[in-house]
Amino acid sequence: MDKRIAVVTGANRGIGFEICRQLARHGGIRVVLTSRDGKKGETAARKLDVESHPLDVASERSVALFAGWLAGAHGRCDILINNAGILADPRGSRVLDSKLSTWRETLDTNLIGPLLMIHALVPLMKKGGYGRVVNVSSGQGQLSEMGVGTPAYRASKTALNALTRTLAAELSGSGILVNSMCPGWVRTDMGGASAPRTVEQGADTALWLATLPDNGPTGGFFRDRKPIPW
Repeated sequence: MDKRIAVVTGANRGIGFEICRQLARHGGIRVVLTSRDGKKGETAARKLDVESHPLDVASERSVALFAGWLAGAHGRCDILINNAGILADPRGSRVLDSKLSTWRETLDTNLIGPLLMIHALVPLMKKGGYGRVVNVSSGQGQLSEMGVGTPAYRASKTALNALTRTLAAELSGSGILVNSMCPGWVRTDMGGASAPRTVEQGADTALWLATLPDNGPTGGFFRDRKPIPW
């Protein structure tokens, strides 16, 4: 049986890289590691013995070129992990002093990017009657825990969760499961050295959601493989 094809965005380092590592070890999955910087992506992919391809999720042209390549090279997509994301809010930022450019940059990557990838790759999943879409969100996007600071980042992750819920409802019964996950506060370039969680811990729930059985959950928000409030 052909291996399932998994696409991971923003994967040359951090949580995305670890997700690729865990998927590649799982067996039965062929990983495509994508990165905005093609050279960094190639270097990362060689460490894991997986495929790589340049991809800027905020660029319609880049996403279209990638989707065309994937369709030609593999003819399928079984797993999409929308991991690429940015935290552009300055330290201590507040809504009233935030810049519109920060909001646009953040939403382009954290919301529009996953939407472009969904538009491009879910049709391939539909052809195969199988798919797993995993949106890497954040606890900072939880309305139940919403607080002060990083307003553009928070809003982008809340919107990503709304996209998750809507898409999951639209694809109900199609064989395609769509979920959001929170990796927690992880020691990465974004999370910082003082974060309490390892990248292995942060990536684990993505692996679980990417390999759910057909009767697995859809339209949920998870951390450490357990549902959390929206």
